[in-house]
Amino acid sequence: MSNRLAFLPGKRAQADGSSRRLSANRFFATLLALAVLVQAVPALARPAPDSFADIAENLLPAVVNVSTTQTVQSSPQDVPEMPQFPPGSPFEEFFRDFFDRQQRPNQPRRATSLGSGFVIDASGFIVTNNHVIADADKVTIRMHDDAEFEAEIVGRDPKTDLALLKINPGDYKLTAVGWGDSDASRVGDWVLAIGNPFGLGGTVTAGIVSARARDINAGPYDDFLQTDASINRGNSGGPMFNMSGEVVGINTAIYSPSGGSIGIGFAVPSALAKPVIEQLKEYGRTRRGWLGVRIQMVTDEIAESLGLDKARGALIASVTETGPADKGGIKAGDIVLKFNGQNVPDMRRLPRIVAATKIDEDVPVEIWRDGKKLTVKVKVGELEEAEQAGLLDPTKPADSGAVNRTVDSLGLSLTGVTPELRQRFGLADTAKGVLVTEVKPNSPAAEKAIQPGDMIVEVSQEEVNSPAELVEKVQSAQKAGRKSVLLLVNRKGEMRFVAVRIEG
Repeated sequence: MSNRLAFLPGKRAQADGSSRRLSANRFFATLLALAVLVQAVPALARPAPDSFADIAENLLPAVVNVSTTQTVQSSPQDVPEMPQFPPGSPFEEFFRDFFDRQQRPNQPRRATSLGSGFVIDASGFIVTNNHVIADADKVTIRMHDDAEFEAEIVGRDPKTDLALLKINPGDYKLTAVGWGDSDASRVGDWVLAIGNPFGLGGTVTAGIVSARARDINAGPYDDFLQTDASINRGNSGGPMFNMSGEVVGINTAIYSPSGGSIGIGFAVPSALAKPVIEQLKEYGRTRRGWLGVRIQMVTDEIAESLGLDKARGALIASVTETGPADKGGIKAGDIVLKFNGQNVPDMRRLPRIVAATKIDEDVPVEIWRDGKKLTVKVKVGELEEAEQAGLLDPTKPADSGAVNRTVDSLGLSLTGVTPELRQRFGLADTAKGVLVTEVKPNSPAAEKAIQPGDMIVEVSQEEVNSPAELVEKVQSAQKAGRKSVLLLVNRKGEMRFVAVRIEG
């Protein structure tokens, strides 16, 4: 090997032995680095599959078409009025015959819809979307080979838009698929979608996971996988597979101004769907954990006002009286940092963690209160029981004082509550706190959308019953070097925490 081979431009090999040894060492070091790089490249950029044919062939028999029919009552508004013609006109008789043949008002008619689903258990259990079979009188399953079965609805969950169906296959051999781990899916992973778009059964499309943990405001547990695999009307309820042939998502929604696929589709992740389907199979309904709180996001200002290192966790806005959190000692103003050993990075994560927790289980909850971490024990309740009992609207009202005061540093005018003010602002008889009568334009309070008629119940997590108490606590926060103060505001029974900047 020649000494003239050099990888450093502008350097000439010299004749002495030490220089030659140095050049040789550099050369072999460079070769070693190149070898490591060549081995690393395939891991960073995996080639696309040559074909999806083998995996599609194995999975297609497990994907079904779901069609429903339902009875819809016609109303007089559904029947168009007959045009007016001159008496004796030949058009009058023609149109009268036409309209007489039309459906009469209040006469029932049949409506149909199409969707997709997949066999999750060879004994006959089929998963689909709730919106595909909602209000259906009859549900029909058509297999890949056109065999048809009538299905019964085992259970539905509108909150996650999932439903479980059951057919009796008899001697027919069903092909079932299994759940994959959606939490292991990474952005950029290949996925395969199979479904019934526009009634065209057995359609296969491929794409990648475009994003994770999407919140599209479809429900309280939004955690969608986003994909660019073509998903259209009729794909709802169909499976999204990983390259191992496992279900990692259930295609549920698309974003489309035109109604067709533009490469933005959403699937319920298997990590969320699997426990829901298991509950529907076992109980015919969901049984979710319930904490008994209303929560809100922790902003940077709220974190600073409570002495928390950064914005994280879920801020407790109010606590349901006699609910699990109340019995466990959680209070309004606490920030939940961990629940049952799982970190709560933001407000959205807490409901999903609680919902997946076993009912009646005692779990540790790490909270932030008064500038330090505490751990309390909470016995998890059942959400569905709380809904039936009407416990999902927690509010904390009470009484008041009087006297008008102004807090210039916040831009607020305040007063105690009188019967006249209760009537003027529509306040509940039990409402307590300090009433906001005026908000100065462009003030810190105006920036946070505080309005006349709002009741300030707490300042820095301490109750206030008079304007004087509120002023004193704001001044104390100012003297302590706080840049903002945390207010608990009651607006017509709706409790929320607001961190308001202290001016001056």
